[in-house]
Parts: sequence; structure tokens; C-alpha cells
Amino acid sequence: MDGSKRHQIVLFLICFVFAFSMAYLESAVVVYLRKIYYPHGFAFPMKIISDKIALIEIGRELATILMLVSVSILSTKTIKERIAVFFFIFGVWDLFYYFWLEVFLGWPHGFADWDILFLIPAPWIAPWSAPAIVALFFIIASVLVVLFPERFGRKIFSRTEWLFEILAAMLILYTFFSETGSVLSGKVPQNYPWGIFVIGVLLGTGVFIRRLLGKV
Repeated sequence: MDGSKRHQIVLFLICFVFAFSMAYLESAVVVYLRKIYYPHGFAFPMKIISDKIALIEIGRELATILMLVSVSILSTKTIKERIAVFFFIFGVWDLFYYFWLEVFLGWPHGFADWDILFLIPAPWIAPWSAPAIVALFFIIASVLVVLFPERFGRKIFSRTEWLFEILAAMLILYTFFSETGSVLSGKVPQNYPWGIFVIGVLLGTGVFIRRLLGKV
């Protein structure tokens, strides 16, 4: 194994440890919040928290993203690797966040359990398995970008490919906001648009695979 490959393996291991630990920290905070606001177990309708706590939560979420960006910048030198590292950490963090919630709370109970994913700019609402699927794609794609750098451009994709990836992301984000209005009005989320989610995932995955296989 040459020095470059060893460096890549060490990089991913360190980033994994960081993301794994960060997931523990975030899930611990959520455990405390659920004990306070959902003492009988998390369930919708969503409890409306005070403005002060809401601002603290929004600040915490912003801080987590800044942490991911900072580690990505510090860990590598090229734009391509920084993007890959960011999405790798994001994916591991998201997956193990749910792992730790299962360890601490025995939740989620099933793949269809709804969750509050994020609060900026409004609550993201979806079954937890939807972001977990995206996180898994992030992890796999990031590793492939670093292992096969010659198959990707300086910024991973061309401008057109990035536009398609952004479109895929917008479709997925649409599904995360589809029940936001209903939840904010005190209702229980009912219908997640899995069809649109699958289209978004397939579009994003298809563009990536096309680039990986050199069909550009």
C-alpha cells in the first residue's frame, strides 16, 4: 500500500471517529430535549418550544454545520477532497445519530417513524429513514471520490452536473417540507411523498454513477 492510500485510510478513520463522536453528542442533547418536552416518548403533534430555546436550537444546528465545514477545510488541501470529506462526515454523523437514539431511547421503532430533521429555515419533517438513505449515499459517494480522484473534476462535477445534483437536492428537500405547514398547525404528519424522494435520489445517484464510470 503506497503512502497516498494510507493517508486516505487514516483520513477517513479520523473523520469517522469525529462524526461518530459528534453523533453521540447531538443525540445526547436530543435525549435531554425529549425528556423535557416529550416525557412519555416522542410523538407528533410537535410541541412548540419557547422562543429562547428555539433560538438556542437554531444556533446549535448552525454550529454543527460550521464544525463540519471547519474539519473539512482543515483535513485536506483540495476543493474536491474538502467537499468529499464534508459529505462523508455529514453522512456518518446522520446515520449514527439515529444509532445512538436507538441505544439511548429505543427509538426509532420502525422505518416509517416520523422525525423533526432540522429547524432552518423551518422544521424539516420526514420519516427518519429518508435522510438515512441520503446519508448512506453521501458516505459511499465521498469514499469513491477520494479513492478514484481521476474520474472526477477539480470540483467533482461539471457545472451542468452540479445543476442536476442541485435539482435532485431540491426534490428531496421539497419532500422534507411537504408536511411542515401541517405540523406547525398542530397536526400529525400523514403522507410523505416517497415517489418524489425516490426520483430525487435516483437523479442524484444517476449523475454520480455516470461521472464515476466516465460516461461524460
